[in-house]
Amino acid sequence: MYKVKTFNNIAEEGLQRLSGENFQSVDASPDAILLRSHKLSTQEFGNSLKVIARAGAGVNNVPIADATEKGIVVMNTPGANANAVKELVICGMLLASRGIVQGINFLNSYSLSDATDLNQSMEAIKKAFKGSELSGKTLGIIGLGAIGSQLAQAAHALGMKLIGYDPYISIDAAWRLPREVEKAETLEFLIRNSDFISLHIPLTEDTRDFISHSQLSNCKEGATLINLARQGIVNEDDVIQALRESKLKRYVTDFPSAKLIQQNIEEDNIILLPHLGASTKEAEINCAVMAANQTINFLKDGTVKNSVNFPDIYLEPSTGNRLVVINRNAPGMIGKIADKLGELGLNINDMSNKSREDVAINLIDLDEEVSEDCLSQLNQIENVISARKCYA
Repeated sequence: MYKVKTFNNIAEEGLQRLSGENFQSVDASPDAILLRSHKLSTQEFGNSLKVIARAGAGVNNVPIADATEKGIVVMNTPGANANAVKELVICGMLLASRGIVQGINFLNSYSLSDATDLNQSMEAIKKAFKGSELSGKTLGIIGLGAIGSQLAQAAHALGMKLIGYDPYISIDAAWRLPREVEKAETLEFLIRNSDFISLHIPLTEDTRDFISHSQLSNCKEGATLINLARQGIVNEDDVIQALRESKLKRYVTDFPSAKLIQQNIEEDNIILLPHLGASTKEAEINCAVMAANQTINFLKDGTVKNSVNFPDIYLEPSTGNRLVVINRNAPGMIGKIADKLGELGLNINDMSNKSREDVAINLIDLDEEVSEDCLSQLNQIENVISARKCYA
């Protein structure tokens, strides 16, 4: 029986997968934690915790370094909300290029006592809301993962030109890109040549203030910056300065702040959204189901996918007698583990080992069932963080 604790509202479609005879919902001592925005503390880990699954892409609310030290796998669900974010970027570009919001505000403020003159008033004022079409404009996409690649496909269908920048692009992501995407060798090239710039990179220490004065000074005249990724990726003070100096025409963001609201009151050149990027029923279901499936696969057979602190690992199930051994990535660990199993008279039928920075994980299939004494002895090996057997 695996014990699962949830925080926040996880979609029922995901929770249903973590029900039945093998899973139990608990408030304490869980094997797994599922969460969305809850800021997790190390005090909530517990000694039995094996995996934390975030139903979403960002993991800023999880103490990853502490989890890694304890051998706890942290997973997220990249791509599960990609379509929702992609659609909102398209919406953001339309709102920025056409006077849609301004036109709606005009009509909402129109006096009903003057309704007889409505058509005449609209004809007189609509020139003030005239905008531009997306077709033929250039979209620069920074980060070509699940969201960036879907956005490229959608923008291409709208007739837009595409420039992409991602020095860390994976082979899978590259296959998803339309061939019309022009590769930018530098960030500066993309910024200089894009009418719209959309950000789709994670927030790390390396990407904090990724877009600041030095990049914004290169913006094409009339450019719009779109940030539906993470707040800290963009330096707000520098964006406000770029707007005031007309380096930027508009800024579209899912992360409002007091500074941005004040700037918009003064100049009406920011489109602020209340963190709507993944706020669709479909995205919440996709994230919950993906997080639940990854949790199940790790608990039952040790499979790791989409982890932010452990390597991906998979071993085809064979005997049903599987060990999951997590250790610090020190020399000679595979030999020490294999030697201990040999001393205990256990034969390795199949094995996979993967490492990532300071940690490693081993999936080991044995010819016979593992005893609690065997697990105890494995856990006593120097640099072994945890050893457990899987229950399918």
